[in-house]
Parts: sequence; C-alpha cells; structure tokens
Amino acid sequence: MIRAEEPTKQDQPSIKKSLITVFGPCSAESREQVLEVATQIAQYFPETILRAGIWKPRTRPGSFEGAGSEALDWMLEAREQTGLRICTEVATPAHVEAVLQKGFDMVWIGARTTVNPFLVQELAEALRGSNIPVMVKNPINPDLGLWIGAIERFQAAGIQKISAIHRGFQSFETEAYRYSPRWDLVIDFKSRMPSIPVLCDASHISGDRNLLAEVAQKALDLDYHGLMIETHPNPDEALSDAKQQISPAALEAMVRNLVLRTAGTDDAAFGRALAELRYRVDAADDLILQGLITRQRLIEQIGSYKKEHDVMILQLQRWEEILKRQMENGADGGLDTIFVKRLYELIHEESIRIQTGLFNS
Repeated sequence: MIRAEEPTKQDQPSIKKSLITVFGPCSAESREQVLEVATQIAQYFPETILRAGIWKPRTRPGSFEGAGSEALDWMLEAREQTGLRICTEVATPAHVEAVLQKGFDMVWIGARTTVNPFLVQELAEALRGSNIPVMVKNPINPDLGLWIGAIERFQAAGIQKISAIHRGFQSFETEAYRYSPRWDLVIDFKSRMPSIPVLCDASHISGDRNLLAEVAQKALDLDYHGLMIETHPNPDEALSDAKQQISPAALEAMVRNLVLRTAGTDDAAFGRALAELRYRVDAADDLILQGLITRQRLIEQIGSYKKEHDVMILQLQRWEEILKRQMENGADGGLDTIFVKRLYELIHEESIRIQTGLFNS
C-alpha cells in the first residue's frame, strides 16, 4: 500500500481556502480502505470533504455496486478519526433517509439521477426540511434544462445550500477524455445561475489519472469554485474506475502545481494591452456577425429559388463539400477542426430552418 508521509507546514499544498475540495475514493470498498484513504487525505488536505460512493449505479449488473449501507458507519468512523466532513451519492429516497439518519455532512446527486425529473422530485421531497447541502451533477446528456431544472426542484423543496458539479457529458465524438467537458455549456450554466457554485469532477471528465491536472487547471482558469477528484490508497487495485483514480500523495503533488489565477491586476501596462486586444476582438466579432447576416440574406435568396423551381431543401453533397472545405481552411489557420465542425453544423442547421420557413410560407 502507498503510504503518505507527514507533510510539514511549508509543504502544505497551495490551495486557497475559499476553494471547495471533495476528495476520496470512487467507492467505499472496505472499512480498512476508507480509514486508510481518509487518514492520508487528512494529512494533506485537512479542510477537504471526504467523498465515497456507497451505492454505485453501474451500467451493467455484475460490476461492483458499492458496499451498501454497511459503509455508512465506515464513513462516520473516518470522520471521527480525521475530522473530515463526509459525503456520498444518493439516488433513492431510502438512501436519503439512511444518510440523514447517520448525520452525513453533504450529499450529491449523480448524473444518471439528474436526467430523471421524477426521481429528482422524489429526492427533493425526501430532503425537504433538512439543512444538508446538496451537490447536483450535470445530466449525462448535454441538456442544460435538466441540470437547471434539477437544481430548481431542490430549491423549491427549501434546500438552501446547493452547488453544481460538472462531470462532463456523453458524446459520440472521439476525444481524449472519458466524457466531453463541453466547457461552453458550463459557461452558459454559470451565466444563467450565477449564485450556484460550480465544482469540476475532473476524474469523470478525464477518465485517466494522467489527464487530471490538465482538466483541473482548465476548471480553475474558468473560475470554478472547487474540485472533486477521486483518490484511492492503491488506485490500480480499485474495484471501480481504477484508471481515473490517483493516490493521495500523487494528488497532493498535482494540487501543488495548479495555478490559481486572479481576476485582474493593478499592472497599468497589462491593462492597456488587454484593452487594446479586447478592442480588436470586438472588431473581429463585428466582422463575424456581419458575415453571418450576409450569409443569411443569401440563404433566403437560395431558399426562394429552390421553392420556385421545386428543388428540395437539403443538398447533402453541397453541405459535405462546404464542411470539408471549411474544416481544412480552419485547420490551415490553426483552428480546432472539432470547433469548426460544430460551428458549421449550427450554421447549416440555421440555414435549413430559414429555408424550411420559406417553403412553408
């Protein structure tokens, strides 16, 4: 087993106190494992929240689905020995009842639960009248409405302390990550629900411990309020999600190297340079918008010609030619091809909408 050495005061990782951290194993596997990982985490991160899955919703039966209710007492013992606050995932009203009865400090709602409004409502009712903080993971599919709706259900049930967890979204695109981060959706979420703190579940997004630092740094650069990272005393032997877990000692080293940037600076030269660059960005944005307006006018003319000559709206070969050409042009200019593809898919979707409207008028 990997043993963490006792850190000295000067060796403490430089995580700012306002940052929420939720560290612990994917699953509570045994009493010994929970106590060992809690002790190691507490040595490095005495202010963190200890997480562990007690009831694990697995995709297929036969996988390790958690130790069940027996593990509740292991978590309580870990809290007593280390002083760490404790949390786990709840997916049924029975889970909520058990956790509240044991006096857990916090719970989270998993991605497979968030996607089901009926189940979310049952959990909200089960938590009604309690003052326990609730963290809500994004649904597994990229649907902001479901995520926001789930949070609103807990708010309506009187839950005062609610935060959101970004754990990535299922995607059919080939990516290095286990789940697509879709940072753009989370930026939209933060704009629409600015009072809700957002944490990044870097473990589920990355799916690989070698990508954890990259994902965690990106989250901090986007002004997230905290990190959830799975850590295990012997990650390679974990009974669930072994590849994405990291040892507490390795986690400490990773956290030490994260950069916590500020929202601004008093450097006058920096301010002037930034203002100039922003002015140029605004000018580029204006050109993009004017280009889109011109394109829409041309699409309207094309739609009218097609209707007049009874030509169908979708011209698949033409669309594929446009997409291929622009992805190549974008790549030549240093643009990410996935970004260009998504952008032109949106543009094409709008073109089809405009022409359909003309055909129906």
